[in-house]
Amino acid sequence: MRSDDLDRTQLPELFQAEWCPASRRVRQRLTELDVSYVCRQVPVERDERELLVRTTGVDSVPVLVPRGGPVLVGEDAIRAYLDEHYEEPAGAEAHRLKAAKARRRELEEATR
Repeated sequence: MRSDDLDRTQLPELFQAEWCPASRRVRQRLTELDVSYVCRQVPVERDERELLVRTTGVDSVPVLVPRGGPVLVGEDAIRAYLDEHYEEPAGAEAHRLKAAKARRRELEEATR
């Protein structure tokens, strides 16, 4: 299925922040599992997270809202759900290796 053909109303929603390490790890796991999702950026300030609270009942990230499933709060709950509901495709390890290489390169550049 082409990404143009996806019914975005049926995609899981990930409430996350780029500065959150747990959000990055969840995004990486979603990529490894080849899961398309809608990414919702969450404001830094907790008192500005009205959409997150209204949708999920919590004000922390990451939160995954699968269609027809429970609201999953926190990296451990999200990973457990993903591992239970999605089979790991053949390309998952290649994604992990590429991500590790990119992180090493980023750390090397930051220490120069």
